[in-house]
Amino acid sequence: MNTGTRLLLIFLIAFSSTTFAQAPKARINHVAIYVMDVKKSGDFYMNIIGLDSVPEPFHDGKHIWLRIGPGSTMHIIEGAATKKEYYKNNHTCFTVPSVQVFTETLKKHAIPWEDVNGKKMSITNRVDGVKQIWLQDPDGYWLEINDAKE
Repeated sequence: MNTGTRLLLIFLIAFSSTTFAQAPKARINHVAIYVMDVKKSGDFYMNIIGLDSVPEPFHDGKHIWLRIGPGSTMHIIEGAATKKEYYKNNHTCFTVPSVQVFTETLKKHAIPWEDVNGKKMSITNRVDGVKQIWLQDPDGYWLEINDAKE
C-alpha cells in the first residue's frame, strides 16, 4: 500500500469514528408552563423577571413565547383551570447581575420571596458565593433567582 493510500485510509477511519460513532447531543429547545391567565403570567415574566417576547405561531391569545437563553424559549400556555401547589425543588432558575437589585423590583411590586429554607424576604448565600432567592409566579411555579457567573 502506498503512502497516499495509507493517508486516505487513516483519514477515512478517523473521520468515520469521530463523525458517525458519536450520538448527537441533545440541547434544550423550550420549557412550557400551563397557566390560568396568559396575560398575567406574561406580564410577570416580562416585567418582573425581565424576559423578552419572541414571535409565536398560534396568534390565538393563549400563548406567549419568551426568550430564556440562546436558542431556548419558555412557552406560556393558557388553559389551566386552577392554581396548583408545586414543590420548591421542581423549579426554574434565572440568573441576574445582582440579587440585591432584583429584590428592589420585587419590593416595588409587593412580590414576596424567601431564602432556600423558607425565611421570608431573606437571601441565601451559598457555599460557592452565589446569592439566591426563591419566589413563585402567579400560578405558583417556583423560581430561583441567583447571581451565578456561569
